[in-house]
Amino acid sequence: HTPLLFFTTDGIVYKIKTWRLPQGGRNSRGKAIINMLPIDQGVSIAAILPVDVPEDSWSNLQIFFSTSTGDVRRNVLSDFTNVKANGKIAMKLPEGTTLIGAKVCSDEQDVMLTTSKGKAIRFPVTDVRVFKGRDSIGVRGIKLGKKDFVVSMAIISHVDATSEERQAYFKMRKSTVEDDSFSGSKFQSDENFIISEERFEQLSTQEEWILTITVAGFGKRSSAHEYRVSSRGGQGITAANLGRRDDTILSCFPVENDDQIMLVTSTGQSIRCPVQGISRQSRTASGVTVFNTSNNEKVVSVALIAEKNENELDN
Repeated sequence: HTPLLFFTTDGIVYKIKTWRLPQGGRNSRGKAIINMLPIDQGVSIAAILPVDVPEDSWSNLQIFFSTSTGDVRRNVLSDFTNVKANGKIAMKLPEGTTLIGAKVCSDEQDVMLTTSKGKAIRFPVTDVRVFKGRDSIGVRGIKLGKKDFVVSMAIISHVDATSEERQAYFKMRKSTVEDDSFSGSKFQSDENFIISEERFEQLSTQEEWILTITVAGFGKRSSAHEYRVSSRGGQGITAANLGRRDDTILSCFPVENDDQIMLVTSTGQSIRCPVQGISRQSRTASGVTVFNTSNNEKVVSVALIAEKNENELDN
């Protein structure tokens, strides 16, 4: 009976109960969303949010939106309790703008926006005020270059660390941990600046890993500590080296070591692979081959799989 909020790319929200979704095995075809929701032709689902708390508690939760043109908005989730069968306007979008993401957030978290041309910006959720209405498209989250657009929004934990602390952490981690996390990285750290073992362990515990997937099928995992916290509205920093392959970013989101992902291409091919098999590389690295695409084939979708093993799926 958990309510599901469906946000479409044209800014409309629909709400249905989980039990209304058809049950089936992993090989089942399923039922088209258009047969359950009155969405217009050419419109797709931008985000699905299960909210497993009573609706009278939704006023204690917040929801964060992002658009393809780099605008962001924050609302109280209770603005979306009374949703009729024909939907409700979540955001009035100008022509040519689509809704990219909608996620539940808290004041203790950061937002990370990633663009198709490899730029990313990370800023605190609190940099965006809570809007009272649903008409506004919000405020600028990232300043876009020519022919660039936002492709992904992620909510990650906020970490208070100076640039010197992060660089000292990277240097200390590289010398004490045997992995390829920082292969190809050139850290310009202050040789005289060091952090204590206690601070190193604290940053290690807080460390998240960001998975980046491109349309050409390349991917990598990068430390979230490499994405510095800044103010909203800037141009962002490099999220991947795309120049040598003439590639673009498809999606960018946090993952855990035992997660799995599913990728689907424009020709209908799909692959499922463990996140652990994707190399850990620096923020500015190009990544490794995750899906070996053929000529004129592109990766069009990537999804995180919550199940941890085959037995859970078979059950």
